[in-house]
Amino acid sequence: METAVKKELSILACKVRMGILEGVYNAKCGHPGGSLSIADVLTYLYFREMHLDPQNPAMENRDRFVLSKGHAAPALYSVLAVKGYFPVEELKTLRKMDSRLQGHPDMKHIPGVDMSTGSLGQGISAACGMALAAKASGADYRVYALMGDGEQEEGQVWEAAMLASHYKLDNLVAIVDNNGLQIDGKLEEVCSPEPLDQKYAAFGWHVIQIDAHDLDAIEAAFKEARTVKGKPTVIIQHSVKGKGVSYMENNVSWHGAAPNTEQYEVAMTELKAALAALQ
Repeated sequence: METAVKKELSILACKVRMGILEGVYNAKCGHPGGSLSIADVLTYLYFREMHLDPQNPAMENRDRFVLSKGHAAPALYSVLAVKGYFPVEELKTLRKMDSRLQGHPDMKHIPGVDMSTGSLGQGISAACGMALAAKASGADYRVYALMGDGEQEEGQVWEAAMLASHYKLDNLVAIVDNNGLQIDGKLEEVCSPEPLDQKYAAFGWHVIQIDAHDLDAIEAAFKEARTVKGKPTVIIQHSVKGKGVSYMENNVSWHGAAPNTEQYEVAMTELKAALAALQ
């Protein structure tokens, strides 16, 4: 990746993280940990990978994105705002009664949201339907779905994986955010779905594993996915829950908790410093 492009994406990812913190702090609730861990891949998707237009969110030939782990909505809302789908200032209304930015994505009211999600396992199924529809109609758009690693414990995920392979959905790319932590604790202690790479390969998927916070690796993975024919691709990204905020990193207690004022100020100071170092 060119140095200038990497710098631009790093700056944007930092702004996305700031938007995540702004939202959950003002809401006094939400899910910062798993939102921060996907900021880099969402930034790459929305600013480099996907064909879309914030001024025309419903254009027919746009690429589709489904946030299957819908509780990470603060990350999706933040990248949509930074991209220009709605004002960044609106992120402060997260989860408010009169806001369209509710706790889980709502395709009826939020521009840029292609699927209402929340119940784990259902998003990847919807993404399979979108990809199958594109195949049936001869459309050339691609479909991207982002899941959590704890979400892999859902049986519906594997039903969708089987269907995607059967119908050779090479226009579908699933991303698994593998940060090793879920709401109840460490993945390996709750109900480990590992080895994910071997399982997806056994289901007939092309498997790519990357460092979730390495933009060069992210770019290479999506470029590789575009070369795959006759099967769907899964990118297993090894991430750090709470990435970018020191006291949240690898700390399961930040799966579903909002920072208080002091904690918010510490987090924003860290992110502003990171942003200043990039500019």
